[in-house]
Amino acid sequence: MLYVQVLMAVALGIAVGWVRPEFGVSLKPLGDGFISLVKMMIAPIIFCTVVHGIASMSDLKQLGRVGVKTLLYFEVVSTLALVIGLVVVNWLQPGAGFNIDSATLDPEVARNLAKKAEAQTMTAFLLNIIPATLFSAFVTGDLLQVLLVSTFTGFAITALAEPQRHAVLNVLDRGSEIFFGIMRLVVKFAPVGACGAMAFTVGKYGPEALGKLFQLMASFYATAAVFVFVVLGGIAAACGFSILRFLAFIKEELLLTLGTSSSETALPGMIQKLRRLGCGKSTVGLVIPTGYSFNLDGTNIYMTMAAVFLAQATNTPLDLREQITLLLVAMVSSKGSSGVTGAGFVTLAATLAVLPKVPIASLALLVGIDRFMSECRAITNLIGNGVATVVISRWEGEVTPETLQKNLAAGGIEPGQPADTK
Repeated sequence: MLYVQVLMAVALGIAVGWVRPEFGVSLKPLGDGFISLVKMMIAPIIFCTVVHGIASMSDLKQLGRVGVKTLLYFEVVSTLALVIGLVVVNWLQPGAGFNIDSATLDPEVARNLAKKAEAQTMTAFLLNIIPATLFSAFVTGDLLQVLLVSTFTGFAITALAEPQRHAVLNVLDRGSEIFFGIMRLVVKFAPVGACGAMAFTVGKYGPEALGKLFQLMASFYATAAVFVFVVLGGIAAACGFSILRFLAFIKEELLLTLGTSSSETALPGMIQKLRRLGCGKSTVGLVIPTGYSFNLDGTNIYMTMAAVFLAQATNTPLDLREQITLLLVAMVSSKGSSGVTGAGFVTLAATLAVLPKVPIASLALLVGIDRFMSECRAITNLIGNGVATVVISRWEGEVTPETLQKNLAAGGIEPGQPADTK
């Protein structure tokens, strides 16, 4: 099975990077190549999924209702993730006692990150959503631009007469089958990509990269685990399904995300899995792609914890007002940070830009461990978006608790078999 192969590949990559660091670093192209293959298919799959989701809703009131519920859920849960990260880092204080002098850190690293962060203003963010041409969104692969084009296309199709609309939806269905077929071929290379990515990570950074920063990593991983099993687990239980069974259901996607440190590589698989679980095509088509930009629970936890950690490590006290400011800024800056590896790091730089008390050069402290942190961010983001989709589907009455439990228990059904829906 694929997840066993990926798991073995991850273990092999760790071993290679540990025993032969230089050789492990040389395997980086394997991981990069696999991620590039997946990203090649993200834009067309998202386009077909979102357009079909919008166009298949003949009642635009239903579309508006689903959209409002989705954004409300995203905002509440994302804010909760930010608050939890803030509370935990103040409680555990992993940065206390480090006494880091930011003047001794590499200023070039921080300078490069600051330049990237400068482009993350609200105006630039909003303007960047608009692609230069209708097709340039597919060329650059910018997820928000693809979402914008897909949304307009979906609304345009809803205005067509029924025979024409039905014909266009059929074309989209056939296109989706082709793109998902290509993805099934690409995913066969997942073990190779995961092995290369893990060998590079361990070979380049190794155990010495952890050092004193292990406490921050342990705190972040523990906080993410609590968020998944307590917060998301509680939400799942309220909607009639077990978070543990859900994690077992998406185990292939979780291992793929672990190996590549990017939740985008698992996006096509998540779309298919959630459909098989019983969630409506239109709901999956709207919630999952939108969640990749607006519901990044792992990134949110990381941002507040990392920002306060740097303040603690550099002996920069932040009062309650400044921490609330950090929380409010993070609520905005976290939006649009997709599942790309390292995106959360740049977003953190953008957030710190509004807190001049915290030396921007202190970001250099996190460079060595960011890859390890990225894995946890990506996995938490993936789980959060999966749970969100099931929750919205439950609120829409598309699937019952009994159906969810039955389909989760039968998690081994193959793609192409009809999902057991309400």
